[in-house]
Amino acid sequence: MLDKDLKAKIIAKYKKHESDTGSSEVQIAILTEEIKQLTEHLKIHKKDNSSRRGLVRKVNERRHLLAFLRHEDSESYLDLVTKLKLRRSAAELKKEKEDALLEEQANAEAEIAEQTS
Repeated sequence: MLDKDLKAKIIAKYKKHESDTGSSEVQIAILTEEIKQLTEHLKIHKKDNSSRRGLVRKVNERRHLLAFLRHEDSESYLDLVTKLKLRRSAAELKKEKEDALLEEQANAEAEIAEQTS
């Protein structure tokens, strides 16, 4: 369980607007911090299966929120995953590289078109 000060800091860092406390980004950031704390707790208390069940539940909830965010706003998703230092799937990384390559090609073609005109 997060204390109020830490939770307020997380909300302030990831909020989209002034009164935002429940956007997907904020929820994912809060869940990420709770997952970190539970992971540390379980390293010490290896047989605490109740907390392990809570950890699995939080991980699944975060996974679903990340999938929703990726579907709704992929730019925000990539930004959040980078800020929180979360691992991404190989397919996502491949798509990101392909998009960057296409953007570079488009920029190169635009430069060539400008030089010839």
